[in-house]
Amino acid sequence: MGKLAVVAIGGNSITKAGQKGTIPEQFANARETSRHIAAMIERGYDVVITHGNGPQVGNILLRAEMASSVLPTLPLDTCGADSQGAMGYMIQQVLGAELRRLGIERDVVTVVTQVVVDAGDEAFAKPTKPIGPFYTQEEAERKRRDDGWDVVEDANRGWRRVVPSPMPRRVVEAGAIRALLEAGSVVIAVGGGGIPVVEEGEELRGVEAVIDKDHASRLLANEIGAELLLISTDVEQVSLRFGTEDAEGLSRLTASEARRYFEEGHFPPGSMGPKVLAGIAFLEGGGSEVIITNPESIERALEGQTGTRITA
Repeated sequence: MGKLAVVAIGGNSITKAGQKGTIPEQFANARETSRHIAAMIERGYDVVITHGNGPQVGNILLRAEMASSVLPTLPLDTCGADSQGAMGYMIQQVLGAELRRLGIERDVVTVVTQVVVDAGDEAFAKPTKPIGPFYTQEEAERKRRDDGWDVVEDANRGWRRVVPSPMPRRVVEAGAIRALLEAGSVVIAVGGGGIPVVEEGEELRGVEAVIDKDHASRLLANEIGAELLLISTDVEQVSLRFGTEDAEGLSRLTASEARRYFEEGHFPPGSMGPKVLAGIAFLEGGGSEVIITNPESIERALEGQTGTRITA
């Protein structure tokens, strides 16, 4: 095997802001990102692709709700599994085509991935992760009363359901993913942070929760012995004082510097914070380097020309 990398792409890379999320739109966006991942593979990297699924699961939930008068509603873990299959299929198609254009014959395989969480995780007592469509306050209160949902007002845009976001503890299919890599495959896994499951004796049971995609990606990266965790996001570089006139892009950081900047409040919990914390945890777990950049800058970031590189 070559140098092993886990590449984490956001669900918003597949359905971009302002788009309806049509299948042609999602294929086009996946194709653009796949070109840059194919370039990594051409450089000799073995790659596992992970992805977010927020917009996609939101659409699945909305369809299920609109059809609830004639069909049973779907639990959240099943919605996550649906999105893993559909999004994996799209990436398989477009990345496979890009590799063939480069003369690279590699299987691209999706693994529907379960991730073990702790049933006692404090996140289950304090749901914080917004999912699904927006509701009026009256609709949200009815959902709270009739369906037992936790609901909150989301940034003055309306009311949404919130679910727990527990920390990932173990990727169930990590051994199978490693075997596929050793067989020469490109693997798509841990879609949407993985399907959250809890252990009950010999059984695994899906739970109504959402695992942070970046934390699940770093866990998988450590479990399979990846050297590089590349987190693809919507900015070219991590910045101090982001969004202000004196914003300062960061090219290189040590893990200790990254943690200090996080503690100083430079990386908010709802945006760059989880990515930076996931990167630190990956390095502390034995990884060699983390790169954070946008999809179109991946090749230049690998050459050290842009992006943010974090090392131990």
